[in-house]
Amino acid sequence: MDKLIYTAMSGASHTLQQQAAVSQNLANTNTPGFRAQINSFRAVPLVGEGLPTRTFVVDSNAGADFTQGVMEPTGRALDIAVNGEGWIAVQGKDGQEAYTRNGSLQINQNGLLQTRSGLNVLGDAGPITVPPDTQVTIAQDGTISTVAQGGQAGEAVVLGRIKLTNPPQKEMTRGEDALFRSSKPAVAEAGVAVVSGYLESSNVNAVEAMVNMISLARQFETQMKMLSTADSDARQAAKILSMNG
Repeated sequence: MDKLIYTAMSGASHTLQQQAAVSQNLANTNTPGFRAQINSFRAVPLVGEGLPTRTFVVDSNAGADFTQGVMEPTGRALDIAVNGEGWIAVQGKDGQEAYTRNGSLQINQNGLLQTRSGLNVLGDAGPITVPPDTQVTIAQDGTISTVAQGGQAGEAVVLGRIKLTNPPQKEMTRGEDALFRSSKPAVAEAGVAVVSGYLESSNVNAVEAMVNMISLARQFETQMKMLSTADSDARQAAKILSMNG
């Protein structure tokens, strides 16, 4: 009985957390470059006073699904997709370097190259500034060139290169802002390439996520029924003991 209560109680709690993770995945099915979050259950013995049979369930974050999404053409010069493994370095809201696969970029009113969510894209020397009234092109290695409106192709000016990096997946952790960060300083990798005019789709499988959500809902119902059964059995046992007394 004691084991049942702890297992069902902790299982129900972490099922709700897994539902939140699946909901986040579903909410980002159309977010370019999004990486699906993976969670799993595991049982752990409860250390402390009480019966040694007590165990509880924990939600083990197995990380992210790093499978590449589909390359979708947009025809927009400021849209880039990482071709293969690698990441685009950006400046998070905390001022620290972070990494994303979402290559939907824009130029703000101050000329800074940013993501659609307003994060500065980092180059070899920090944030990249684009002069006004220029046409921007992004090469395969991330090099950014501009040509004045109406200018000739031979008059292109190189502004810098987007920092493209590829830290080991085991060193990457996802933050609450959906950006990834590396446990060790990441350096620019010459082997990482981007394709201009394309965006990488989210790798979330919407159908699989919906099925997972239904399965989790049924798990939660089962765990709540187990708690109800345990409570009912305890009440019946108390009645029997009181009658014998």
